[in-house]
Amino acid sequence: MKSNRHRAREIAFQILYRYDLESQATGLPLPKQYALNQDLKSHFEHFEVSGQFREFAEALVRGTLTNLERIDQTIEACSANWKVSRMPFVDRNLLRMSTYELQNYPDTAPSITINEALEIAKSFGTSESAPFVNGILDHLAKQIRSKS
Repeated sequence: MKSNRHRAREIAFQILYRYDLESQATGLPLPKQYALNQDLKSHFEHFEVSGQFREFAEALVRGTLTNLERIDQTIEACSANWKVSRMPFVDRNLLRMSTYELQNYPDTAPSITINEALEIAKSFGTSESAPFVNGILDHLAKQIRSKS
């Protein structure tokens, strides 16, 4: 059985994926403040996301979008010869969300964040997604541990 946090991560990932896809297709910026509030509320209601998942999913989405530039720089620093903009949508958004979580949720063991990301990568990505995501997140987790 999937945990509440796993389901919240899946929901957050799907929202981030949609925003990224729409932004790339239309050239419009990602939603901010009021538009984001309204969109999250609408998404949660439409897909009947219960309250137990909403808080963590919303925190992941907001945190990732708010820190996107810094997160992308961090990912590029941990990925040999890969620009975030050239990564597949699934991998890119999963890395963004997981990077935010690794950097901002010190009470969650890095191994949990990484394992959750790998499960989502296996569900939504290609056969290459999980090893790719694992390599970058493992590198990032080691950097974070060495700074602690």
